[in-house]
Amino acid sequence: MRKLSGILLIDDDDTTNFLNQRLLERMQVTDQIRTFVNGKQAFDYLYNVSNNNYDPSNANYFAPELIFLDINMPVMDGFEMLELYERLDKDFRSKIVMTVLTTSTHPHDTTNSANYAAEYLTKPLTIEKIKYLFEKYFSDKPVNN
Repeated sequence: MRKLSGILLIDDDDTTNFLNQRLLERMQVTDQIRTFVNGKQAFDYLYNVSNNNYDPSNANYFAPELIFLDINMPVMDGFEMLELYERLDKDFRSKIVMTVLTTSTHPHDTTNSANYAAEYLTKPLTIEKIKYLFEKYFSDKPVNN
C-alpha cells in the first residue's frame, strides 16, 4: 500500500481528531496529518496550498490526498466549507478525496454530500472504513492493515 502525501482531519472535537489521527498513524497510511477545528481554518489552509502561497520548506504545508470533514462545527460548518472548496482550482481538487465524516444520518446531509462529490461516512472512523477508501480511490490492491 502506498502512503498518501497527507491527510487533513477537520472536526471541532479534539478527542475525535486525536483518535482519528492515532488510527491513521497506526495504519501508517501517511506521514503527514494536519487537524483543524473548523471549516474556515481548513479552507484558508487549502486556499494557500492550492495557490502555492506558502514556503515549500515548511513541513506544515502539503497538498492532501484525503480529507475527513465533519458537518456540524462552529465558525464555518462542513457544508459552508465545501461550498468554498468547490471554488478552488479544479486540478488541485481532482487530486483530493473529500470525505464527510459525521454522526448525522439525515437524508438531507447524505444528499448534500453527494452534490459536492464527497464520500459520506458515519463516525466513528474505523480500519474498515479507511480500507474501503483506499481500495476505492487509492490502489488496485486491498489494504492489508
